[in-house]
Amino acid sequence: MALSPLVDVGPARRPSAAEQARTIMAGTNVASLASLTREGDPWASMVTFGLIGGVPVLCVSDLALHGRNLKGDQRGSLAVAVPVPEETDPSDSGRVTLAGTFEEPRDEEAAAARAAYTDAVEGAEVFTAFSDFTFWVMRIETVRWVGGFGRMASADPESYLAAEADPVAPRAAFAVSHLNEDHADALLLMARHLAGHTDATVAGCVRADRYGLDLELTTPRGPTNARVGFAQALDEPEGLRAATVELAKRARALREEHSRTLSGEHRTDDLSG
Repeated sequence: MALSPLVDVGPARRPSAAEQARTIMAGTNVASLASLTREGDPWASMVTFGLIGGVPVLCVSDLALHGRNLKGDQRGSLAVAVPVPEETDPSDSGRVTLAGTFEEPRDEEAAAARAAYTDAVEGAEVFTAFSDFTFWVMRIETVRWVGGFGRMASADPESYLAAEADPVAPRAAFAVSHLNEDHADALLLMARHLAGHTDATVAGCVRADRYGLDLELTTPRGPTNARVGFAQALDEPEGLRAATVELAKRARALREEHSRTLSGEHRTDDLSG
């Protein structure tokens, strides 16, 4: 259980479940497809996909079992996971499941589906021209996001489709590594003065997104997590460095303000004595 900060600093904005799901979907083109056989048995298989907005597009062979399954029963789900770095617990990594029905696109949507798929999948121009391959567009009915241990939520399809993928996601892993390797002192200041955990002794960054940083802290009360928010949401990956620098400057300014306050209190005590 997360420990309460010792100083109330108010909540920092986090990505919604819909935004998290859109970000995961935009970060890869490989999914596990769960379809139903003629006998009604579940069948899981690996597929590649493209996106029209957040809508998955598949192109599968009618000769493959999952292709035959979709021809017979259009219900199915897609499970998509983020790449898991070495020495990281896969169970503590992000994934999303979309469930719904698949339809063959028509007219303008068919052209959009082909373009989305061929843009996402290398070499797709070759096999998508074969007559035994069919395009499928998913009509999403359920969205379930899991971010790792204790981080999960559902989103309605409308919120998912209206959400944007996090623009800083491609740079986030590098930023987290850089902060931990070169700026541990700044992270500790953020934990103490921006997150309100004034007793923190060690701080590390575990995630970065367009709204802020997730920190992992060591305190005399035990380990805990904290969140620090950027001054404003980021619209491009290049803004991540400047936003973290601003956090560090703000934390240092608050430390100096706190030090001046303490110095003033000490002088007052001396005069009164």
